[in-house]
Amino acid sequence: MTIGQLVDEGPVRSAPGFCFKHYDQIGSTNSYGLQKAREGHPGNLWVRSDIQVSGRGRRGRAWTSESGNLFASVLLRMDEHSEKIVQLPFVAALALGEALERATGAHDLAQLKWPNDVLIDGQKVSGILLESESGPNGELCLVCGFGVNVSHHPDLSDYAVTDLRSMGYMCEPGLVFDALAQSFARWLETWKAASGFEVIRSAWLRRAVGRGKPIRVRLSNEEFSGVFMDIDQMGRLIVKLDHGGERLVTAGDVFFS
Repeated sequence: MTIGQLVDEGPVRSAPGFCFKHYDQIGSTNSYGLQKAREGHPGNLWVRSDIQVSGRGRRGRAWTSESGNLFASVLLRMDEHSEKIVQLPFVAALALGEALERATGAHDLAQLKWPNDVLIDGQKVSGILLESESGPNGELCLVCGFGVNVSHHPDLSDYAVTDLRSMGYMCEPGLVFDALAQSFARWLETWKAASGFEVIRSAWLRRAVGRGKPIRVRLSNEEFSGVFMDIDQMGRLIVKLDHGGERLVTAGDVFFS
């Protein structure tokens, strides 16, 4: 694994109970988190890097990782495998949307697109990647990675993409990270409560873009269209089909018609 020079480490000031490592470059912050889990790290670890040499997005896609943007991952250890884990992408998206508004000072800036894309003015500004492995004692080691376009952005064929600087927000990656660590810790505690996902779900839907509107859903082996109606208690997308009936979607890419 490519690991550069350690820039900073210690507790996260904005998120008590979490520790932090910051490198000038690394292969992948997600891969680093999973490696630390294999080595027995107890979790609640944030790792941030100025550059990723081999960053990746969902479904194995490459993630452009040049200096000036934010690349950070958090390692969590869960006591046991739980079906609730599929709800965590919504926790992550909410935390990031809130963090961007705190960092920029702009209210009602971030919109959320199922399952965990954060948009500004209809354009994608980030990527979130969750990966997990089983620990030696049956626990779940989960890493949630965040890539945020702070100073620049790639051109993607399927999506409109932007960055904070292009939108007029002159933030530094460190400022966005501090806001993210604080928001993530708070939403994580909300999620862990008995009825936590209902709070998460309601907050996510308030920011959701495209609800009640036509969408196309692209799965690994098919594509279909309908209307985005809701998400259920496990975060699955509820789509009213064009020819009648409803369909639940666990994973896929959503496009607005």
